[in-house]
Amino acid sequence: MVIEVNKDIDRYQESIAIGLSAKQLIFSVASVVVGGAMVLLLYRYIGLTGAAYVAIPCVAPIALGGFYSYNGMDFYEYMSRKIHFMIGNKALTYSSTEGESVIKELQTEVLGIGQISKWKKPKSVVENETEVRNTNDSENRKKQEEFEAMKKKTKKILFAGIAVIIVTIAGIAAFKVTH
Repeated sequence: MVIEVNKDIDRYQESIAIGLSAKQLIFSVASVVVGGAMVLLLYRYIGLTGAAYVAIPCVAPIALGGFYSYNGMDFYEYMSRKIHFMIGNKALTYSSTEGESVIKELQTEVLGIGQISKWKKPKSVVENETEVRNTNDSENRKKQEEFEAMKKKTKKILFAGIAVIIVTIAGIAAFKVTH
């Protein structure tokens, strides 16, 4: 007896109709119903082409909900996380876990005016550590600035895309009203 098993068992999906899984079928039907209803309702006012242009941005997220998957997340979970990371993330700040007295003692040792303690290191070692710390701090600041710049750029692109869609819809509607 020979039983065939899919090589990639993680990606196996059972098809319900037309090679689609139940989730894909439900979201497909929902997107077709919503898109058809929007086109039928808007056809009289802005024509077939305009109605299709208005319906596509509304139908695309519905259709993607059934078909799109990334790292085990569906479309809605992925987009909610992406938006959260673009808008909701706050900058991480470092707070020292040492006491204030220990920090002051280390600072005085680095400057060379402190008393000799059990942590005293040769001056060359202290200078090398200071250079390494300064280099790491400047690299971290540079990375943080690049991250903030990219975050601002992404927000601008997102808002510009939304603005373009709104202006396009308003232009189509204005054109149809005037003609």
